[in-house]
Amino acid sequence: MNNNTSSKSSVGSIAVDAMGGDLGPQEVVEAIALTLKLSNSPKHITLVGQEDVLFSLLKSKKLDNDPRIDVFHASEIIGMHEKPVQSLKQKKDSSLVRSIELVKLGQCQAAVSCGNTGSLMACGTLKLRTMPGVERPALSSIWPGKTGHFVMLDVGANPSPKPEHLVHNAILGSWHHKCIFQKGAPPKVGLLSIGTEESKGHELVQATNELLKRTGDLINYIGPIEGFQVFNGDVDIVLCDGFTGNVLLKSSEGLYKMLKSEIKHEIKRTPWRIAGALLLSGCFKSIKGKLNPDRYSGAPLLGLKGNVIKSHGSANRHAISAAIMAATDFVRHDLNQHAEEDILLANERMKSS
Repeated sequence: MNNNTSSKSSVGSIAVDAMGGDLGPQEVVEAIALTLKLSNSPKHITLVGQEDVLFSLLKSKKLDNDPRIDVFHASEIIGMHEKPVQSLKQKKDSSLVRSIELVKLGQCQAAVSCGNTGSLMACGTLKLRTMPGVERPALSSIWPGKTGHFVMLDVGANPSPKPEHLVHNAILGSWHHKCIFQKGAPPKVGLLSIGTEESKGHELVQATNELLKRTGDLINYIGPIEGFQVFNGDVDIVLCDGFTGNVLLKSSEGLYKMLKSEIKHEIKRTPWRIAGALLLSGCFKSIKGKLNPDRYSGAPLLGLKGNVIKSHGSANRHAISAAIMAATDFVRHDLNQHAEEDILLANERMKSS
């Protein structure tokens, strides 16, 4: 293990910001240990952060001599509440910045971070730049629904988008869905609004709806959808601005945790309920596996010339491991190359109509 990734070891390498999460580098190292046990794990992982801390943690897990792991030293840490632009200027040797620079230099093929969302987005945009035809990146997230999983975007990268940004997001989200789920039929896209009628919704929704209809066969657009349709399987892509998506994301995760806590509390109130819960343990396990936010915790920052995956600041080892595996899938399927052509075609159709 060393401070500089060689060209040989960097093939298929994922850079992981080890210092940015709320639970600290120990949880990240635990996530690495879990990930490397998986059959389809990445060929190589570069842990980015304070070298002495990481070597000690790796040694405690007997991973200090694992050829699949390198450590890249970064002396600084960007805090969760630091201002994005200011943090990038003042902490150029932070683990977040160095992780993305490794992608820019081609030493790693994706970067994963639980750190400051604003700083990650700003750094990704400044260092990697957006792909041709895209002005603003978007955070995309996978959610459980009634008939399977669906993609929602944007969930926080661009709170005040223009209509054309949402059209780009529809294309990027469609390719995200195809990359993860590998289904034959084109994913159905719905624009989140306060009603299915085209006359409803604010100016952004109405303008975006008109542009989406002009894209033709580039997007399988079914029209506006309401909030109660989000989870019932009507669409594969839920499209919204970053402010709405972030509020919905955090509210849904909070609801999941509240319901989980309440069910546990009610079950433990009587011996009969405990006995009944034991009989239903298989059912509860199945539901938990489907609804658990950790399963698809990695939210890619789509639209960049490189792969950047954001996990929650409070992500545990299982969630971080899932984010690393999401990054691995993006590298394998080369989502950006597929989306770029459709983005350019969509821009032409929006201009000519």
